[in-house]
Amino acid sequence: MPSVAEACRHVLETSEPRAKTMAVRRLARAWRAGRLEHRFDRAMPARPARPPAPVLLAPSQMPKRGRAGSERSRIAMLHALAHIEFGAIDLAVDMAGRFGAGFPARFVDDWLGVAADEAMHFALLDRRLRSLGSFYGALPAHDGLWEAAEATADDALARLAVVPMVLEARGLDVTPSTVAAFEKGGDARSAAILRRIYQDEIRHVRAGAAWFEKGCKARGLAVVPHWQRLIRSRFRGALKPPFNDSARLEAGLSREMYAGVAQVGFA
Repeated sequence: MPSVAEACRHVLETSEPRAKTMAVRRLARAWRAGRLEHRFDRAMPARPARPPAPVLLAPSQMPKRGRAGSERSRIAMLHALAHIEFGAIDLAVDMAGRFGAGFPARFVDDWLGVAADEAMHFALLDRRLRSLGSFYGALPAHDGLWEAAEATADDALARLAVVPMVLEARGLDVTPSTVAAFEKGGDARSAAILRRIYQDEIRHVRAGAAWFEKGCKARGLAVVPHWQRLIRSRFRGALKPPFNDSARLEAGLSREMYAGVAQVGFA
């Protein structure tokens, strides 16, 4: 029987977007059906394969999105979100394949479920872009998500602290206003997609917070202080308010946790 690590590596080495989304779905189905062994005999690649487009730029080189509310601006926003979801597929698969050996099989259950959700989110956004006359890869993007993965590749708790509990949690803060902007612009279809993604992301952040707590307890670490130490040492950015406190609390993030490091940037 093939190992789950082998199947995860296959997804990470698949570059073409449609092929990757299909590979993720097959991976999740095979795992649920018991056709993959809980065995970690393959190392994950340092970087996932990427398609020729979009061109990846530094964040400072990204072009402006245009006038707020314009169709050009909405397409640019949808493209940026599609890129985030495409990268999130690899982040979730890498989480399962890289760190699954240190956790029960339920850890793999959760992160392959997250990966399947991210593949569905990407497909919805790419389909919406095509309906507007664009497509994923038509605009440049940046690689900040995977840079965070590289900075936490050596420690499961650091990866959980930074990726779901900071980067995905940021989506909980900004998505409601983005939905409102699409609705104001008369784009109810895009707004509905983002509302669906928002509800799924609460579950994803909750999974990260729950496994972080379990991992801390297994190592005899206090959850809040250790999370704050990891953010100070591993996160290259700033936690900037305003925060969506109610969504964060639903996802397992208390104000006590992030208030201690909010508005602080780390070089």
